[in-house]
Amino acid sequence: MNPSCLTHRLTEDERRTFNETGLLQIENALSPEQVESLTAASDRIYEAKVTGGHNPKQALFYPNFIPDDKLFLDLVDYEKILPKVWGILGWNIYLYHAHLIVTPPSGQERDNKTFGWHQDSGRVNQEMESHPRPRLSFKVAYFLSDTSEEGRGNFWVLPGSHLQDELQRPADGQGQPEGAMPVLAKPGTAVFFDRRLWHTASPNWSDVTRKILFYGYGYRWIRTKDDMTVSDLWQGSDPIRRQMLGWGVNCNGHYSPSDDDVPLRVWLREHSPDEAK
Repeated sequence: MNPSCLTHRLTEDERRTFNETGLLQIENALSPEQVESLTAASDRIYEAKVTGGHNPKQALFYPNFIPDDKLFLDLVDYEKILPKVWGILGWNIYLYHAHLIVTPPSGQERDNKTFGWHQDSGRVNQEMESHPRPRLSFKVAYFLSDTSEEGRGNFWVLPGSHLQDELQRPADGQGQPEGAMPVLAKPGTAVFFDRRLWHTASPNWSDVTRKILFYGYGYRWIRTKDDMTVSDLWQGSDPIRRQMLGWGVNCNGHYSPSDDDVPLRVWLREHSPDEAK
């Protein structure tokens, strides 16, 4: 990893924003050229899925997309983003979840129904005893399409709700919880969001197809959420990328890692000792 990536470390203002709201937007994380190339790769996947029988009027949720193109692989340890990831979670991390979402225009009339608000991680939210529940993981969403206007299938959030274990929804099923807002993001924006943040997708009432890449980072002792085949990519990857792809010396190393398990910590000892603790 090039030490120049350290210029993209998490700032104290970014840390404060993420801790307080559960959300952080990094504009221009991807260049226009990257957006164009990643969009083309995503379109190939979508077209193949439609050819294979996927209904083009329905949203595509496609996990385990990383092996499909090297462009996706290169974002796993992307120099503009990974330093902010370890700045939040530390060095004992890996990519435990990834999915591509393509949301075509719904063709439906706009309505005021309450969206499907939820926290990520399923049973974790019932089985953890602490309050508020622990962070454990978060996602980085790379926006390829323009969702800078509301109504384009926007991701909605309730800022600060990552510290709330329950969410009060409108009793009549109309409207959204008080304080809820759509995430407005231009192509190339990276959006970090805490897995505990109450959030939801929304219908795409526009004529713009929504395209987003989601990269989920968590601690190495968390099981993968997808049937990931990224271990096939270990060979040919540098040590830090292998760590992000789930490599380890043995199972115990996920809980009590040696230096061989976590080359990111070894690298940080040399280049940013305070973050290697």
